[in-house]
Amino acid sequence: MREPAVGLDFGTTNSAIGWLGRDGAPVLARFASPGDPGAELTTFRSVLYADRGEDGDGPLRLAAGPAAVARYLAAETRSGRLIQSLKSFLASRLFTATALFGTSFRLEQLVAHIVRPLREAAERELGAPVRRAVVGRPVRFVHAETPEDDALAVARLGAALRNAGFAEIELEYEPVGAAWHYERGLAADELILIGDFGGGTSDFSLLRVGPGVRRAGDRRRALLANDGVPLAGDAFDGKLVRHLVAPLLGRGAEFRSVFGRVLPVPAWIYAHLERWHHLSFLRSRKTLQLLYDLRREALEPAKLAALVHLVERDLGYLLFRAVERTKRELSERSEARFRFEHEELAIDCAVTRAEFEGWIAEELAAVAACVDGLLRRARVPAAAVDRVFLTGGSSLVPAVRRLFEERFGAEKLRSGGELTSVASGLALRAAAAA
Repeated sequence: MREPAVGLDFGTTNSAIGWLGRDGAPVLARFASPGDPGAELTTFRSVLYADRGEDGDGPLRLAAGPAAVARYLAAETRSGRLIQSLKSFLASRLFTATALFGTSFRLEQLVAHIVRPLREAAERELGAPVRRAVVGRPVRFVHAETPEDDALAVARLGAALRNAGFAEIELEYEPVGAAWHYERGLAADELILIGDFGGGTSDFSLLRVGPGVRRAGDRRRALLANDGVPLAGDAFDGKLVRHLVAPLLGRGAEFRSVFGRVLPVPAWIYAHLERWHHLSFLRSRKTLQLLYDLRREALEPAKLAALVHLVERDLGYLLFRAVERTKRELSERSEARFRFEHEELAIDCAVTRAEFEGWIAEELAAVAACVDGLLRRARVPAAAVDRVFLTGGSSLVPAVRRLFEERFGAEKLRSGGELTSVASGLALRAAAAA
């Protein structure tokens, strides 16, 4: 009897792993919730936390997922380092390795530290070794501008998966994985458009699904077109940071140089602040020294002091949660309050859905152009699409849904399993390939 095969969705923000249960339905591994010890989640935060023990001088420790979040939240001094959104670096040639408390780690090793606990969780629940997996990949990786960049990302992802203990690996487009999830409930064939809105990318697949397609067996012919854009939830978050947080931390402020000239505070600092996967770079010794110098010479020193406080105390994850909460509230109502507080740093301001939609207009236009281009290349009019299945956390943003309502009609839109549909579908795909 062959070892079980699993479906793995390694995401920018959240990951999940699943397999087929005895009843033929996908089963997802469960993980402890860092915020509620008695609760369990089917998602695994794609984060790492590195430290040297509570006293700061012990051996290097690396924790992933809920354990990383719990250790980060429990740390009083924030002497460790929280690393987020590693998936966004897979196609980047600028990130090859980083040092954690004097120990160098390649990107593939860091990703493996996140993936390994997922595989081990599946092994515990299945009671058998897990070495075979169908693993999701975006249609377009963040930073992938050329086929060579894409090949680099695929090679790095494969190396990380092998490092994490997988031996047989097959990659599948993430929206195709979501299509397998959607197809389970169909009694007739449909032509569907899948929109998968992750943390780093928005990916789209146009394909035929249903019982007739399953019987035919050749899934490759059923896939009509793929496309994607390297922006999604993280980009939306970045606009909230830019407009609500960064101005209070010195964006647009000025400082007096050693030559007496008044100059703007460098904009690249706030570009890092807007990107979760770049935020930890601000804690480098060189950048921290620059921030100290800017604080001393700033015309508005209180704002730069607030930025130093945020960076020194590694508050990026807490800021991320505040932004995520505000984005979720704006999906439910027309106005929300953004609140972030830590010691002397306090931000409390109102934001409307209309303001937020204005800030992300460029990203929405890129998504719309991608979908229109995909349909045009496939030579399929919008009216011929039977259903549109939207998944991923940012698919709940009303402005995103409106793009698809305008093109296909609200009656054609379907959604569900926003954080788990890809893993669920990949589990079905893995079982079919076994």
